[in-house]
Amino acid sequence: MRRNQGSMLCPRCGKLVSVSADRCPYCSATRPGLWGFGPVLQRVFGGFLNPVTAIPQVCIAWFVIALLLDPRSALSSSFGLLHILSPAPRALGLLGATSPASLHHGQWWTLLTAIYLHGGLLHILFNVMWIRNLAPEVGRAFGPARFFIIWTVAGALGFLLSNLSPGSPGSLGASGSIFGLMAALIVYGRAIGATLLTRQLWKWALILGVMGLLFPGIDNLAHLGGFAGGWVSATLFRSRLGRPEGRGTQFTALAMVAVTALALLFHLTLALGAITRIIR
Repeated sequence: MRRNQGSMLCPRCGKLVSVSADRCPYCSATRPGLWGFGPVLQRVFGGFLNPVTAIPQVCIAWFVIALLLDPRSALSSSFGLLHILSPAPRALGLLGATSPASLHHGQWWTLLTAIYLHGGLLHILFNVMWIRNLAPEVGRAFGPARFFIIWTVAGALGFLLSNLSPGSPGSLGASGSIFGLMAALIVYGRAIGATLLTRQLWKWALILGVMGLLFPGIDNLAHLGGFAGGWVSATLFRSRLGRPEGRGTQFTALAMVAVTALALLFHLTLALGAITRIIR
């Protein structure tokens, strides 16, 4: 995995430098090749850890797992059309749905795990559709590591705002992060002067916001918080548009991936343990 020879793009200035260089000759960045591990790190998010393609897969996988934890409840027809194939609340709670109670008990990581959980078939189909439309564009505009930071910050901030509201029953789903992706693309469009793009995105955000007010059960505070989180985090990256992702950004994104993955696996273990005890 480590490379001792060859060249790579400097993570600070984006110019071609030697992997073994002590300093970048153009911007004086120290150890741009990171002792030979720099090229590997640059390929990580574009390869097996590419969040643009991985996120929909994780959402679908965790939806299927939630259904399998209580198939009788999921197949019940008593919930109506909007709740076809709805995982049981207990299953979603075991898998990491967030709520004021979970935060009260110190389970802050549910702000991350809840992003990948969905309450019904239409819920996940709608969200995956938006992810597939928006995520590739945000990934191309900002880079995969910045994309995952925007995605995570938007979703977590949306749930935090929702949980802090009086009487909140809790929340789940990727829609807060999706609103964050819209905000990020608006920031990008404003930065490059793409007026038509920003107008269209504002229209989408407004339409979805109105739909949230008209239909019951939609967490509008999570959407608002997600939009704000996406706007702020994308604005922080605005000055780096068109430049390679720096080491700090890559390591921050890797840390977020690690924490999210560990939290999801932790809750999966809890859920499987609970099912095992019931069977026994």
